Amino acid sequence: MCWQCDNPDKTRADYLEMLQGVIDTHGWAVQAVEKDRWRPGFHYTVGLTPFCIPELLVTGMRQREAMDLLNGAAHHLIHHAAPPFIHGDRDQWEHGVSTEAVDVAEPSIHLVMAYELYGPAVRAVQLVYADDHGRWPWEVGFRGRQSVLGPRALSERAP
Repeated sequence: MCWQCDNPDKTRADYLEMLQGVIDTHGWAVQAVEKDRWRPGFHYTVGLTPFCIPELLVTGMRQREAMDLLNGAAHHLIHHAAPPFIHGDRDQWEHGVSTEAVDVAEPSIHLVMAYELYGPAVRAVQLVYADDHGRWPWEVGFRGRQSVLGPRALSERAP
């Protein structure tokens, strides 16, 4: 259940304060957005913007897998001084997850909490992932409910 549902007496400012506390402790937080009738759920980081790194987002992935992917990618960026993901970058992650970076067209629409904390400086990259047969959402036969929130790069960039 959502934080607001579990804390009906708290305000949005209280939530942002709690979120900032998580960021202060861990360097970033992962925000979950529950699915609804019109779209699959998605997850995104909050806290990479102050490092001049685009926030990361993944759609349609189970919560545990999304948390693992985003936390692993954020850790890699922050603690290993890795360069930020660039539109078209392809990477291979733990558990065989392949991703391609896609610039999120309108971060302010999707990364509401990051935008509330950091304003128009927020940029975002979606980590689009292949299905269990190695197909991407833009390929025939893709199996999954993954929305892609920006245009795909003209050519992918290998790791």
